Amino acid sequence: MKLEALREAYPGAEVELWAEDEARLGLKPLIRRVWAAVGERPVARFKRGYKWTYLYGFVHPQSGRVYWLILPTVNAELLSLALGEFAKEVGAGEDKHIVLVVDQAGWHTAGEVRLPEGIHLEFLPSGSPELQPAERLWPLTNEALANSLFEEIEQIERTLMHRCVESCSIRPS
Repeated sequence: MKLEALREAYPGAEVELWAEDEARLGLKPLIRRVWAAVGERPVARFKRGYKWTYLYGFVHPQSGRVYWLILPTVNAELLSLALGEFAKEVGAGEDKHIVLVVDQAGWHTAGEVRLPEGIHLEFLPSGSPELQPAERLWPLTNEALANSLFEEIEQIERTLMHRCVESCSIRPS
């Protein structure tokens, strides 16, 4: 396993396992079922829009710690930026190495991705989202957007920001 190989290669360094994934969220609403009185039809307002924002989520499965970034798109350049910010946040470098579990999205496997010192990618097999620990983040963030009408993408980003800050204060027992 890559964790053990890193521990052997860097005997004095701390080694952690994290997972990362991205979610696309936008003006097209997340519609959920709602309760309504018998004989009444619930109203779900929505705006047909196809403007998107992307939520990058990093999770430490062992502790439940999370780190979030909201960025305008996904590509190798922005992934490199996200990895750099994440590395700073968790203190990755010479004395701390992070094995980061990611899927095989094109921007993860692109040769242009710049890995900060101390960050090592571990790719999941193709078509295996059930193995990705970061997939469990999305119900947490989607709930804040469900059945809501947003006129502008900035409203979604503000809502996500508040939800992400809220989720960082939640610690598993």
